[in-house]
Amino acid sequence: MVKTVTDILYLISIVGFLWGLKKLSSPISATRGNQYAMAGMGIGVLVATFAPLENSFNNYLWIIIPMILGSIIGYYSAIKVKMTAMPEMVSLFNGLGGACSMFIALVEFLKYPDNTSPATTQILTTSFASIIGSVSFTGSIIAWGKLNGSLRDSFKLPAPIFVNLALLIGLLGLTAYLMLQPTLNYTLVFLQVGLSLIYGITFVTPIGGGDMPVVISLLNSLTGVAAALAGLISKEISYIMVVGGILVGASGTILTILMCKAMNRSLLNVIIGGFGGNGNSISSRQGSVRETTPSDAAIMLKYAKKVIIVPGYGLAVAQAQHICHEIEEALTAEGVVVKYAIHPVAGRMPGHMNVLLAEADVSYDNLLELEDANKEFPTTDVVVVVGANDVVNPAAKEDKNSPIYGMPILDVELAQNIIVLKRSMSTGYAGIENPLFYGEKTKMLFGDAKSSLSKLLEEIANA
Repeated sequence: MVKTVTDILYLISIVGFLWGLKKLSSPISATRGNQYAMAGMGIGVLVATFAPLENSFNNYLWIIIPMILGSIIGYYSAIKVKMTAMPEMVSLFNGLGGACSMFIALVEFLKYPDNTSPATTQILTTSFASIIGSVSFTGSIIAWGKLNGSLRDSFKLPAPIFVNLALLIGLLGLTAYLMLQPTLNYTLVFLQVGLSLIYGITFVTPIGGGDMPVVISLLNSLTGVAAALAGLISKEISYIMVVGGILVGASGTILTILMCKAMNRSLLNVIIGGFGGNGNSISSRQGSVRETTPSDAAIMLKYAKKVIIVPGYGLAVAQAQHICHEIEEALTAEGVVVKYAIHPVAGRMPGHMNVLLAEADVSYDNLLELEDANKEFPTTDVVVVVGANDVVNPAAKEDKNSPIYGMPILDVELAQNIIVLKRSMSTGYAGIENPLFYGEKTKMLFGDAKSSLSKLLEEIANA
Protein backbone atom coordinates (compact mmCIF):
# COMPACT_ATOMS: atom_id res chain seq x y z
CA MET A 1 0.00 0.00 0.00
CA VAL A 2 2.79 2.43 0.93
CA LYS A 3 4.63 1.73 -2.31
CA THR A 4 1.44 2.28 -4.30
CA VAL A 5 0.87 5.67 -2.68
CA THR A 6 4.54 6.57 -3.27
CA ASP A 7 4.31 5.64 -6.95
CA ILE A 8 1.11 7.68 -7.36
CA LEU A 9 2.73 10.73 -5.78
CA TYR A 10 5.75 10.33 -8.05
CA LEU A 11 3.38 10.15 -11.02
CA ILE A 12 1.68 13.37 -9.90
CA SER A 13 5.10 14.98 -9.59
CA ILE A 14 6.06 13.93 -13.13
CA VAL A 15 2.74 15.20 -14.49
CA GLY A 16 3.54 18.54 -12.82
CA PHE A 17 6.83 18.67 -14.77
CA LEU A 18 5.17 17.80 -18.06
CA TRP A 19 2.24 20.17 -17.62
CA GLY A 20 4.55 22.95 -16.49
CA LEU A 21 6.75 22.49 -19.56
CA LYS A 22 3.67 22.59 -21.76
CA LYS A 23 2.57 25.89 -20.21
CA LEU A 24 6.03 27.38 -20.71
CA SER A 25 5.44 27.29 -24.47
CA SER A 26 3.43 30.51 -24.20
CA PRO A 27 4.38 33.73 -22.36
CA ILE A 28 0.75 34.10 -21.29
CA SER A 29 0.76 30.80 -19.36
CA ALA A 30 4.47 30.69 -18.48
CA THR A 31 3.93 31.86 -14.90
CA ARG A 32 1.45 29.06 -14.27
CA GLY A 33 3.84 26.64 -15.94
CA ASN A 34 6.56 27.55 -13.47
CA GLN A 35 4.13 27.08 -10.61
CA TYR A 36 3.05 23.63 -11.84
CA ALA A 37 6.65 22.51 -12.30
CA MET A 38 7.59 23.93 -8.89
CA ALA A 39 4.71 22.04 -7.26
CA GLY A 40 5.78 18.85 -9.01
CA MET A 41 9.34 19.29 -7.79
CA GLY A 42 8.14 19.96 -4.25
CA ILE A 43 6.09 16.78 -4.20
CA GLY A 44 8.98 14.80 -5.64
CA VAL A 45 11.45 16.09 -3.04
CA LEU A 46 9.11 15.36 -0.14
CA VAL A 47 8.32 11.84 -1.35
CA ALA A 48 11.99 11.06 -2.01
CA THR A 49 12.87 12.31 1.48
CA PHE A 50 10.23 10.56 3.55
CA ALA A 51 9.16 7.51 1.54
CA PRO A 52 10.31 4.33 3.32
CA LEU A 53 12.74 2.20 1.33
CA GLU A 54 13.78 -1.41 1.86
CA ASN A 55 16.97 -1.82 3.93
CA SER A 56 17.50 1.92 4.22
CA PHE A 57 18.08 4.36 7.04
CA ASN A 58 17.57 8.07 6.61
CA ASN A 59 19.40 10.52 8.84
CA TYR A 60 16.84 13.28 8.49
CA LEU A 61 19.03 15.80 10.31
CA TRP A 62 21.62 15.60 7.52
CA ILE A 63 18.85 15.85 4.92
CA ILE A 64 16.62 18.60 6.28
CA ILE A 65 19.32 21.04 7.44
CA PRO A 66 21.00 21.22 3.98
CA MET A 67 17.54 21.55 2.39
CA ILE A 68 16.74 24.53 4.61
CA LEU A 69 20.12 26.14 3.95
CA GLY A 70 19.81 25.55 0.22
CA SER A 71 16.30 27.00 0.18
CA ILE A 72 17.46 30.13 2.00
CA ILE A 73 20.41 30.61 -0.36
CA GLY A 74 18.25 29.99 -3.43
CA TYR A 75 15.51 32.37 -2.30
CA TYR A 76 17.97 35.11 -1.35
CA SER A 77 19.81 34.73 -4.66
CA ALA A 78 16.60 34.85 -6.68
CA ILE A 79 15.23 38.03 -5.10
CA LYS A 80 18.57 39.86 -5.07
CA VAL A 81 19.91 39.00 -8.53
CA LYS A 82 19.85 41.77 -11.11
CA MET A 83 18.51 40.99 -14.56
CA THR A 84 21.98 41.68 -15.97
CA ALA A 85 23.37 38.97 -13.67
CA MET A 86 20.65 36.42 -14.43
CA PRO A 87 22.74 34.50 -17.03
CA GLU A 88 25.62 33.87 -14.66
CA MET A 89 23.24 32.81 -11.88
CA VAL A 90 21.60 30.34 -14.25
CA SER A 91 25.03 29.01 -15.21
CA LEU A 92 26.11 28.71 -11.58
CA PHE A 93 22.95 26.87 -10.50
CA ASN A 94 23.22 24.62 -13.54
CA GLY A 95 26.75 23.72 -12.48
CA LEU A 96 25.54 22.78 -9.02
CA GLY A 97 23.07 20.39 -10.63
CA GLY A 98 25.93 18.73 -12.47
CA ALA A 99 27.89 18.48 -9.21
CA CYS A 100 24.95 16.68 -7.59
CA SER A 101 24.97 14.04 -10.33
CA MET A 102 28.73 13.66 -9.94
CA PHE A 103 28.45 13.06 -6.17
CA ILE A 104 25.53 10.65 -6.59
CA ALA A 105 27.64 8.61 -9.00
CA LEU A 106 30.61 8.64 -6.62
CA VAL A 107 28.47 7.53 -3.69
CA GLU A 108 27.06 4.71 -5.81
CA PHE A 109 30.58 3.53 -6.65
CA LEU A 110 31.64 3.73 -2.99
CA LYS A 111 28.79 1.40 -1.97
CA TYR A 112 30.73 -1.57 -3.28
CA PRO A 113 33.22 -3.17 -0.84
CA ASP A 114 36.76 -4.18 -1.79
CA ASN A 115 37.26 -7.12 -4.16
CA THR A 116 33.77 -6.71 -5.64
CA SER A 117 32.54 -5.12 -8.79
CA PRO A 118 29.13 -3.99 -10.08
CA ALA A 119 27.79 -5.23 -13.38
CA THR A 120 29.44 -3.87 -16.51
CA THR A 121 26.31 -1.96 -17.51
CA GLN A 122 26.16 -0.48 -14.01
CA ILE A 123 29.76 0.75 -14.30
CA LEU A 124 29.01 2.25 -17.71
CA THR A 125 25.89 4.11 -16.54
CA THR A 126 27.49 5.33 -13.32
CA SER A 127 30.66 6.41 -15.14
CA PHE A 128 28.71 8.44 -17.67
CA ALA A 129 26.70 10.09 -14.88
CA SER A 130 29.97 10.97 -13.16
CA ILE A 131 31.71 12.21 -16.30
CA ILE A 132 28.84 14.29 -17.65
CA GLY A 133 28.01 15.73 -14.23
CA SER A 134 31.65 16.68 -13.64
CA VAL A 135 32.00 18.33 -17.04
CA SER A 136 28.79 20.26 -16.50
CA PHE A 137 29.98 21.38 -13.06
CA THR A 138 33.38 22.83 -13.93
CA GLY A 139 32.23 23.96 -17.38
CA SER A 140 29.37 25.94 -15.85
CA ILE A 141 31.72 27.51 -13.29
CA ILE A 142 34.01 28.68 -16.11
CA ALA A 143 31.00 29.98 -18.04
CA TRP A 144 29.87 31.84 -14.91
CA GLY A 145 33.29 33.48 -14.67
CA LYS A 146 33.26 34.47 -18.32
CA LEU A 147 29.75 35.90 -18.07
CA ASN A 148 30.57 38.14 -15.11
CA GLY A 149 33.82 39.20 -16.76
CA SER A 150 36.28 37.82 -14.20
CA LEU A 151 37.66 35.15 -16.58
CA ARG A 152 37.39 36.98 -19.86
CA ASP A 153 40.61 36.43 -21.85
CA SER A 154 42.44 35.59 -18.61
CA PHE A 155 43.88 32.32 -19.92
CA LYS A 156 44.77 31.05 -23.38
CA LEU A 157 44.78 27.28 -23.68
CA PRO A 158 47.37 26.07 -26.24
CA ALA A 159 45.90 23.90 -29.03
CA PRO A 160 42.48 23.63 -27.30
CA ILE A 161 40.94 21.33 -29.91
CA PHE A 162 43.70 18.75 -29.57
CA VAL A 163 43.71 19.01 -25.76
CA ASN A 164 39.94 18.48 -25.60
CA LEU A 165 40.00 15.58 -28.05
CA ALA A 166 42.82 13.93 -26.11
CA LEU A 167 40.92 14.28 -22.83
CA LEU A 168 37.68 13.00 -24.35
CA ILE A 169 39.35 9.96 -25.89
CA GLY A 170 41.23 9.38 -22.63
CA LEU A 171 38.00 9.44 -20.62
CA LEU A 172 36.30 6.97 -22.95
CA GLY A 173 39.33 4.68 -22.87
CA LEU A 174 39.57 4.89 -19.09
CA THR A 175 35.88 4.02 -18.74
CA ALA A 176 36.31 0.99 -21.00
CA TYR A 177 39.36 -0.12 -19.00
CA LEU A 178 37.44 0.32 -15.74
CA MET A 179 34.67 -1.93 -17.06
CA LEU A 180 37.19 -4.69 -17.89
CA GLN A 181 38.67 -4.84 -14.38
CA PRO A 182 37.76 -7.94 -12.29
CA THR A 183 37.15 -5.73 -9.25
CA LEU A 184 36.19 -2.08 -8.93
CA ASN A 185 39.35 0.03 -8.98
CA TYR A 186 38.74 3.18 -6.92
CA THR A 187 41.97 4.79 -8.14
CA LEU A 188 40.59 4.65 -11.66
CA VAL A 189 37.23 6.00 -10.45
CA PHE A 190 38.80 9.08 -8.87
CA LEU A 191 41.10 9.53 -11.88
CA GLN A 192 38.02 9.47 -14.06
CA VAL A 193 36.37 12.21 -11.98
CA GLY A 194 39.54 14.30 -11.98
CA LEU A 195 39.98 14.13 -15.76
CA SER A 196 36.28 14.96 -16.22
CA LEU A 197 36.61 18.06 -14.04
CA ILE A 198 39.66 19.13 -16.06
CA TYR A 199 37.83 18.51 -19.34
CA GLY A 200 34.98 20.75 -18.21
CA ILE A 201 37.52 23.54 -17.73
CA THR A 202 39.40 23.01 -20.99
CA PHE A 203 36.14 22.62 -22.90
CA VAL A 204 34.71 26.03 -21.97
CA THR A 205 37.89 28.09 -21.43
CA PRO A 206 38.73 28.67 -25.13
CA ILE A 207 35.20 29.70 -26.07
CA GLY A 208 34.61 33.43 -26.53
CA GLY A 209 32.08 35.31 -24.44
CA GLY A 210 29.98 36.09 -27.52
CA ASP A 211 29.20 32.37 -27.85
CA MET A 212 28.15 31.85 -24.24
CA PRO A 213 24.43 31.45 -25.11
CA VAL A 214 25.31 28.26 -27.02
CA VAL A 215 27.53 27.02 -24.21
CA ILE A 216 24.94 27.65 -21.50
CA SER A 217 22.32 25.77 -23.49
CA LEU A 218 24.68 22.82 -24.07
CA LEU A 219 25.76 22.65 -20.42
CA ASN A 220 22.12 22.77 -19.37
CA SER A 221 21.46 19.80 -21.63
CA LEU A 222 24.43 17.91 -20.15
CA THR A 223 23.15 18.50 -16.62
CA GLY A 224 19.80 17.03 -17.63
CA VAL A 225 21.44 13.94 -19.11
CA ALA A 226 23.59 13.52 -15.98
CA ALA A 227 20.50 13.77 -13.76
CA ALA A 228 18.69 11.13 -15.82
CA LEU A 229 21.66 8.77 -15.58
CA ALA A 230 21.96 9.43 -11.84
CA GLY A 231 18.32 8.40 -11.48
CA LEU A 232 19.04 5.05 -13.13
CA ILE A 233 22.11 3.93 -11.19
CA SER A 234 20.64 3.19 -7.76
CA LYS A 235 18.84 0.00 -6.83
CA GLU A 236 15.61 1.94 -6.39
CA ILE A 237 15.35 3.73 -9.75
CA SER A 238 14.32 7.37 -9.30
CA TYR A 239 11.79 7.83 -12.08
CA ILE A 240 11.32 11.48 -11.21
CA MET A 241 15.04 12.11 -11.80
CA VAL A 242 14.96 10.11 -15.01
CA VAL A 243 11.94 11.94 -16.45
CA GLY A 244 13.07 15.35 -15.21
CA GLY A 245 16.57 14.79 -16.57
CA ILE A 246 15.26 13.63 -19.93
CA LEU A 247 13.05 16.73 -20.21
CA VAL A 248 15.96 19.03 -19.40
CA GLY A 249 18.37 17.13 -21.63
CA ALA A 250 16.01 16.99 -24.61
CA SER A 251 14.88 20.61 -24.40
CA GLY A 252 18.47 21.75 -23.85
CA THR A 253 19.63 19.79 -26.89
CA ILE A 254 16.91 21.28 -29.09
CA LEU A 255 17.76 24.76 -27.86
CA THR A 256 21.47 24.11 -28.45
CA ILE A 257 20.81 23.14 -32.06
CA LEU A 258 18.72 26.30 -32.55
CA MET A 259 21.48 28.40 -30.97
CA CYS A 260 24.11 26.76 -33.20
CA LYS A 261 22.00 27.59 -36.24
CA ALA A 262 21.65 31.18 -35.06
CA MET A 263 25.43 31.43 -34.56
CA ASN A 264 26.24 29.53 -37.77
CA ARG A 265 28.14 26.91 -35.73
CA SER A 266 28.03 23.13 -35.92
CA LEU A 267 27.19 21.08 -32.84
CA LEU A 268 30.44 19.13 -33.28
CA ASN A 269 32.27 22.45 -33.19
CA VAL A 270 30.65 23.21 -29.85
CA ILE A 271 31.46 19.80 -28.36
CA ILE A 272 35.13 19.98 -29.38
CA GLY A 273 35.38 23.56 -28.17
CA GLY A 274 37.69 26.33 -29.21
CA PHE A 275 35.30 28.19 -31.48
CA GLY A 276 34.21 31.78 -31.40
CA GLY A 277 37.13 33.18 -29.44
CA ASN A 278 37.31 36.93 -29.20
CA GLY A 279 38.77 38.35 -32.34
CA ASN A 280 39.76 41.69 -33.83
CA SER A 281 38.06 42.62 -37.06
CA ILE A 282 38.88 45.89 -38.77
CA SER A 283 36.05 47.55 -40.66
CA SER A 284 36.49 47.83 -44.41
CA ARG A 285 34.26 50.90 -44.43
CA GLN A 286 35.81 54.33 -44.27
CA GLY A 287 34.54 57.63 -42.93
CA SER A 288 33.39 59.06 -39.64
CA VAL A 289 30.32 58.39 -37.59
CA ARG A 290 27.29 60.68 -37.72
CA GLU A 291 25.96 61.76 -34.36
CA THR A 292 22.40 62.81 -33.60
CA THR A 293 20.63 64.48 -30.71
CA PRO A 294 17.63 63.29 -28.67
CA SER A 295 15.57 66.09 -30.25
CA ASP A 296 16.38 65.10 -33.85
CA ALA A 297 15.94 61.42 -33.08
CA ALA A 298 12.57 62.07 -31.42
CA ILE A 299 11.26 63.95 -34.46
CA MET A 300 12.41 61.11 -36.72
CA LEU A 301 10.60 58.57 -34.52
CA LYS A 302 7.41 60.55 -33.98
CA TYR A 303 6.80 61.09 -37.69
CA ALA A 304 7.66 57.55 -38.74
CA LYS A 305 5.04 55.01 -39.75
CA LYS A 306 6.91 51.93 -38.54
CA VAL A 307 9.68 51.66 -35.92
CA ILE A 308 11.56 48.51 -34.92
CA ILE A 309 13.58 48.42 -31.70
CA VAL A 310 16.54 46.03 -31.48
CA PRO A 311 17.44 45.37 -27.82
CA GLY A 312 20.87 44.14 -26.76
CA TYR A 313 22.91 43.56 -23.64
CA GLY A 314 23.44 47.31 -23.27
CA LEU A 315 19.72 47.63 -22.60
CA ALA A 316 20.03 45.05 -19.83
CA VAL A 317 23.06 46.76 -18.29
CA ALA A 318 21.25 50.10 -18.20
CA GLN A 319 18.02 48.51 -16.93
CA ALA A 320 16.28 50.46 -19.69
CA GLN A 321 13.55 47.99 -20.64
CA HIS A 322 10.81 49.91 -18.81
CA ILE A 323 11.59 53.30 -20.37
CA CYS A 324 11.86 51.51 -23.72
CA HIS A 325 8.30 50.26 -23.27
CA GLU A 326 7.16 53.77 -22.37
CA ILE A 327 8.60 55.05 -25.65
CA GLU A 328 6.74 52.26 -27.44
CA GLU A 329 3.48 53.37 -25.81
CA ALA A 330 4.13 57.05 -26.61
CA LEU A 331 4.83 56.29 -30.28
CA THR A 332 1.85 53.93 -30.52
CA ALA A 333 -0.37 56.77 -29.22
CA GLU A 334 0.90 58.84 -32.15
CA GLY A 335 -0.14 56.12 -34.61
CA VAL A 336 3.33 54.63 -35.09
CA VAL A 337 3.61 50.85 -35.43
CA VAL A 338 6.32 49.68 -33.02
CA LYS A 339 7.88 46.21 -32.99
CA TYR A 340 10.90 44.58 -31.36
CA ALA A 341 13.43 42.47 -33.28
CA ILE A 342 14.96 39.72 -31.14
CA HIS A 343 18.05 37.85 -32.27
CA PRO A 344 18.21 34.28 -30.87
CA VAL A 345 21.55 34.93 -29.15
CA ALA A 346 21.06 38.55 -28.09
CA GLY A 347 22.24 39.04 -24.51
CA ARG A 348 24.13 36.48 -22.46
CA MET A 349 21.77 33.50 -22.51
CA PRO A 350 18.92 32.12 -24.65
CA GLY A 351 15.80 34.23 -24.23
CA HIS A 352 17.57 36.95 -22.24
CA MET A 353 15.94 39.82 -24.19
CA ASN A 354 12.53 38.17 -24.08
CA VAL A 355 12.73 37.97 -20.29
CA LEU A 356 13.77 41.61 -19.98
CA LEU A 357 10.95 42.85 -22.20
CA ALA A 358 8.40 40.61 -20.50
CA GLU A 359 9.44 42.17 -17.19
CA ALA A 360 8.49 45.55 -18.68
CA ASP A 361 5.08 44.20 -19.83
CA VAL A 362 5.95 44.38 -23.52
CA SER A 363 3.36 42.39 -25.48
CA TYR A 364 4.70 39.13 -26.83
CA ASP A 365 2.83 39.86 -30.08
CA ASN A 366 5.20 42.77 -30.69
CA LEU A 367 8.31 40.58 -30.62
CA LEU A 368 9.71 39.52 -33.98
CA GLU A 369 12.10 36.62 -34.43
CA LEU A 370 15.09 37.00 -36.73
CA GLU A 371 13.49 35.76 -39.95
CA ASP A 372 10.29 37.74 -39.45
CA ALA A 373 12.19 40.88 -38.47
CA ASN A 374 14.37 40.73 -41.58
CA LYS A 375 11.22 40.66 -43.70
CA GLU A 376 9.96 43.79 -41.94
CA PHE A 377 13.12 45.93 -42.15
CA PRO A 378 12.72 46.99 -45.83
CA THR A 379 9.39 48.67 -44.97
CA THR A 380 10.61 50.17 -41.69
CA ASP A 381 11.22 53.90 -41.39
CA VAL A 382 13.46 53.83 -38.32
CA VAL A 383 15.35 51.08 -36.51
CA VAL A 384 16.51 51.86 -32.97
CA VAL A 385 19.42 49.67 -31.86
CA VAL A 386 19.69 49.78 -28.07
CA GLY A 387 23.00 48.36 -26.86
CA ALA A 388 23.18 45.58 -29.45
CA ASN A 389 26.39 45.09 -31.41
CA ASP A 390 27.35 41.67 -32.72
CA VAL A 391 23.83 40.62 -33.73
CA VAL A 392 23.52 43.58 -36.14
CA ASN A 393 27.12 43.51 -37.40
CA PRO A 394 27.33 43.50 -41.24
CA ALA A 395 30.80 41.94 -40.97
CA ALA A 396 28.97 38.63 -40.63
CA LYS A 397 28.07 39.01 -44.31
CA GLU A 398 30.88 41.18 -45.69
CA ASP A 399 34.15 40.19 -43.99
CA LYS A 400 35.31 36.62 -44.59
CA ASN A 401 38.09 37.13 -42.05
CA SER A 402 35.66 38.04 -39.29
CA PRO A 403 35.12 35.47 -36.51
CA ILE A 404 31.36 35.87 -36.95
CA TYR A 405 31.35 35.54 -40.75
CA GLY A 406 28.33 33.53 -41.85
CA MET A 407 26.33 34.17 -38.68
CA PRO A 408 22.72 35.17 -39.42
CA ILE A 409 22.19 38.75 -38.28
CA LEU A 410 19.37 41.26 -38.06
CA ASP A 411 19.58 43.14 -41.38
CA VAL A 412 18.87 46.56 -39.89
CA GLU A 413 20.59 48.27 -42.83
CA LEU A 414 17.57 47.43 -44.97
CA ALA A 415 15.56 50.05 -43.05
CA GLN A 416 15.37 53.69 -44.14
CA ASN A 417 17.09 55.07 -41.05
CA ILE A 418 19.09 53.62 -38.15
CA ILE A 419 19.62 55.13 -34.71
CA VAL A 420 22.21 53.36 -32.56
CA LEU A 421 22.30 53.98 -28.81
CA LYS A 422 25.73 53.23 -27.36
CA ARG A 423 27.99 54.49 -24.60
CA SER A 424 30.98 54.72 -26.94
CA MET A 425 32.48 53.29 -30.12
CA SER A 426 33.91 50.32 -28.23
CA THR A 427 33.48 46.83 -29.68
CA GLY A 428 30.85 44.38 -28.50
CA TYR A 429 31.30 41.34 -26.28
CA ALA A 430 32.85 39.36 -29.12
CA GLY A 431 35.52 42.04 -29.55
CA ILE A 432 34.65 42.82 -33.19
CA GLU A 433 34.35 46.28 -34.75
CA ASN A 434 30.95 47.02 -36.27
CA PRO A 435 30.87 48.61 -39.78
CA LEU A 436 27.22 49.48 -39.22
CA PHE A 437 28.25 52.51 -37.17
CA TYR A 438 29.90 54.05 -40.25
CA GLY A 439 26.95 53.48 -42.57
CA GLU A 440 25.28 56.35 -44.43
CA LYS A 441 21.90 55.57 -42.86
CA THR A 442 23.27 55.31 -39.31
CA LYS A 443 23.17 58.03 -36.68
CA MET A 444 24.80 57.49 -33.27
CA LEU A 445 23.24 58.66 -30.01
CA PHE A 446 25.96 58.31 -27.39
CA GLY A 447 25.31 57.89 -23.68
CA ASP A 448 23.79 55.54 -21.14
CA ALA A 449 20.85 53.74 -22.74
CA LYS A 450 18.40 54.58 -19.96
CA SER A 451 19.40 58.25 -19.92
CA SER A 452 19.25 58.53 -23.71
CA LEU A 453 15.85 56.84 -23.88
CA SER A 454 14.52 59.10 -21.11
CA LYS A 455 15.57 62.16 -23.10
CA LEU A 456 14.00 60.65 -26.21
CA LEU A 457 10.72 60.16 -24.35
CA GLU A 458 10.70 63.77 -23.21
CA GLU A 459 11.40 65.04 -26.71
CA ILE A 460 8.69 62.81 -28.20
CA ALA A 461 6.18 64.28 -25.77
CA ASN A 462 7.26 67.83 -26.66
CA ALA A 463 7.73 67.38 -30.40
